[in-house]
Amino acid sequence: MSSSAYSPLPKQVAFADLDREIAVTRRVLERLPEDKFDWKVHEKSMSAGSLAMHIVGLLQWIIDTIASDELDLETVKPPRDKPDGRDDLLKTFDDNAAAVKAAMAKMDDAALSKEWTLRRGDQVLYRESRSTILRIWCLSHLIHHRAQLCVYLRLLNIPVPAVYFNSSDEPEWSFT
Repeated sequence: MSSSAYSPLPKQVAFADLDREIAVTRRVLERLPEDKFDWKVHEKSMSAGSLAMHIVGLLQWIIDTIASDELDLETVKPPRDKPDGRDDLLKTFDDNAAAVKAAMAKMDDAALSKEWTLRRGDQVLYRESRSTILRIWCLSHLIHHRAQLCVYLRLLNIPVPAVYFNSSDEPEWSFT
């Protein structure tokens, strides 16, 4: 069940990029026009709005992972899969981002080492250190889907913001 071969890192090392990743993600979300929320790159793909809402929901997963030692899929309410508009998407993102930052500020390194469990009732689906869940299944997962949304933007001919240093639409190098 466990796939990690490394030890949890102290919070300041493991999540030094959190504020930057949150800020960059918001810039990507800001670019998505509301009239493109239903657009799909492929019939098997999520719509642009659903993908954006999934990204926003991953911040909630960070909050939930910090708040509890487990997540039971039988008892948790499924996340929203569609925003009620662009303002709703960005407000939900901002609220979740503020809650993530507050929760991270309160969490100590010992809490990162604690075991975290994903279950469906009595069935344990995955068990790993909280730091691994937060880093891989929450933050890296968010970054992965943000990259997908950047591809959506490109295919829609919407300027893609610089994510790491620059983009073809924002060629000047930026380190923020």
